[in-house]
Amino acid sequence: MSKYYLNYLDELEAEAIFVLREVWAQFQNPVILFSGGKDSILVTHLAKKAFWPAKIPFALLQIDTGHNFPETIAFRDELVDSLGVKLIVGSVQESIDKGRVAEERGKNASRNVLQITTLLDSIEANKIDCAIGGGRRDEEKARAKERFFSHRDEFGQWDPKNQRPELWNLLNGKHFEGEHFRAFPISNWTEMDVWNYILRENIQIPSIYFAHQREVVWRNDTWIPNSEFLKLEPNEEVVSKKIRFRTLGDITITGGIESDADTLAKIVEEVAAMRQTERGNRSDDKRSETAMEDRKREGYF
Repeated sequence: MSKYYLNYLDELEAEAIFVLREVWAQFQNPVILFSGGKDSILVTHLAKKAFWPAKIPFALLQIDTGHNFPETIAFRDELVDSLGVKLIVGSVQESIDKGRVAEERGKNASRNVLQITTLLDSIEANKIDCAIGGGRRDEEKARAKERFFSHRDEFGQWDPKNQRPELWNLLNGKHFEGEHFRAFPISNWTEMDVWNYILRENIQIPSIYFAHQREVVWRNDTWIPNSEFLKLEPNEEVVSKKIRFRTLGDITITGGIESDADTLAKIVEEVAAMRQTERGNRSDDKRSETAMEDRKREGYF
């Protein structure tokens, strides 16, 4: 076999790097949407490769709900320091304090939907014309409708029926004043691809992705971490379980799975046997059949 043969991870990497370079070529002030989750970390790693030996030309934008895993905030700060990039933080708590959004109430209250207003405000305040996300088409049916360059109107809203064709790797980022784009360089990756690549590149990720003992509560058919933000019901019991998290969101809505996968190699092996999407443990996606698409239409990630 030719020494120039590219395996599938090399092809995915090359495609993502092409999209990232197109973003830099076509937009004036793009940023990477950074949650501290594995997909945004992967996109940041790919950006580092795309522009090496120069620094990453994108700032990182995080929408901080205030209900974070402490491990991811510590990881974020270390990564920003090591890369020497600018970090922009949009605060959901600040949006609540200003009356821009109202805090949800009740047992399953979440700040997830509240991120939309904070995100759109941050995009407008910082004059961002493209926000690069780590969304993948295999995650959820609404994600599958996204293009590499996903147009948002002047209200930040997404219309899946009004997206531009992307033929022969031609990406069109032209837009009117006030509009912006979301870019998804790893659209064609699967969860398995992500973990295989993280293993191959030995990319550092937060400790929540590895199996560890944690106090949790069984709710909505998943193990929710116990935290200062979780309101316990009388019949709920806090127990200690060895779990890990497949996806990252607010600590109040991100469910863990029982697992012994405490190394990258073990995670790859475990994911290969999974039959449920990684977002199957996110309570925000269980609110309705169209929960994700409804949020995306309003301007969600």
